[in-house]
Amino acid sequence: MSLGAIRVLLAEDHKIVRDGLKGILAATSDIKVAGEAANGDEALALAKKNDYDIAMLDMSMPGLAGIDLIKRLKAEKPALRLLVLSMHGEQQYAARALKAGASGYLTKDSAAEQLVGAIRKIAAGGVHISESAAASLVAAQQAPHQALSDREFEVLRLLATGLSPTEIGERLHLSVKTVSTHKSNVLAKLGLGSTAELVRYALEHKILE
Repeated sequence: MSLGAIRVLLAEDHKIVRDGLKGILAATSDIKVAGEAANGDEALALAKKNDYDIAMLDMSMPGLAGIDLIKRLKAEKPALRLLVLSMHGEQQYAARALKAGASGYLTKDSAAEQLVGAIRKIAAGGVHISESAAASLVAAQQAPHQALSDREFEVLRLLATGLSPTEIGERLHLSVKTVSTHKSNVLAKLGLGSTAELVRYALEHKILE
């Protein structure tokens, strides 16, 4: 291990994935996993307590996650560089993640070399986005849902997965009334008349891919 190793905080709720990522990074001489978190709240607590060069975040974890986690981490540690790891179908998040303060966005089907390269690039001050996410970014730029706020987009995604306003409220720590307001705004902005149309829209625009 070199003295100037890149210190990484790894936040991923699936232990088997976390172990796999650690294995990839353990094969390098210049990158060290210096902290692990199984959810966003743990990641935020560790980031407050310790100094890391990069936080590698799963986009979908229990509790604090996604765009909210990115914003909270950047507020607490502005110098911390963030690399977002996401499932293939979450590429719709790429633009929002970068806008919220992430320095990189990588899909979980990327090769190990890409991951290592992305970490080194971001640690050096660069920005990294995978080719597949970049392609989806270009395709999505003109889509109506780009006009939604981050919170509205999150509500759209969760409604489309079949969750009720009550379940969404519990997950996002919002009142049912607030979720219903967001739902109404989403339907109005997208010109949709029902939840069924919302689900169809999400499928057509690959928001749930």
